[in-house]
Amino acid sequence: MDESHAIIAALRQRIGAIEGVKPHGLTDRFAIGDARLDAHLGGGLLRGRLHELFAAEPDDAASAAGFALMLAMRVGDGPIVWLREERAERRQGQLHGPGLIELGIDPGRIISCLVPDETALLRAAGDVVRCAEVAMLIVEPWKAARALDLTASRRLAVAAEKSGVTTLLLRVDADPQPSAAQTRWEIRAVASTALEADAPGPPAIDLSLLRHRGGLAGVRYRLEWDRDTRSFRDSPLSGALVSVPAGGSLAAGEGKRVA
Repeated sequence: MDESHAIIAALRQRIGAIEGVKPHGLTDRFAIGDARLDAHLGGGLLRGRLHELFAAEPDDAASAAGFALMLAMRVGDGPIVWLREERAERRQGQLHGPGLIELGIDPGRIISCLVPDETALLRAAGDVVRCAEVAMLIVEPWKAARALDLTASRRLAVAAEKSGVTTLLLRVDADPQPSAAQTRWEIRAVASTALEADAPGPPAIDLSLLRHRGGLAGVRYRLEWDRDTRSFRDSPLSGALVSVPAGGSLAAGEGKRVA
């Protein structure tokens, strides 16, 4: 048995041990929680599709990872499988259980698996995405990930649509390339709105929709995460919809690094 088969066998055992597989009869979309953004998307993000999440800058990696896990809390019950290249974990750190709990994220649902390189990552992702019991698959390559080309993303997208497993490509310190993803997002950390006595407020992000296969791209939202309801909401700092500049990302904002 080669390394990839061993990884998949171990994942299947762990997935079977987690309670709460995906119930039948789920709608084809899951709401993000913010009414304006969900309305813009036609009710939320499509399930069983490939979506790309790009950290605007390397320092926004934690916010992009947090956004991925927050979306996983919205998609439904069941295991969340996170496949990472070993280099990504060495450079960006491990998940922190107490920090996840503070965000309202159940660490017990997360199956984190390290793979040595891009080839093993794509092979494992191709197997996991076909496992319908998985609620969400997060695939985190390291930087440019040359093997993750249009053909490889198309394979993942087709498999996700067949199985119904919502799949996120988490990209840090990488430039967008042609892909078969349904949506492409850019995530940037922003300062949270302080609570009484200047206590830190809820995690906040600046979220830009860079690409949408339905032609809905070109908007920007500032959102806060509500840990009690496990949903996003409009930040008090957020205003009306803002168009994204053509061919480029938004200007960097000052603020604290968040989750």
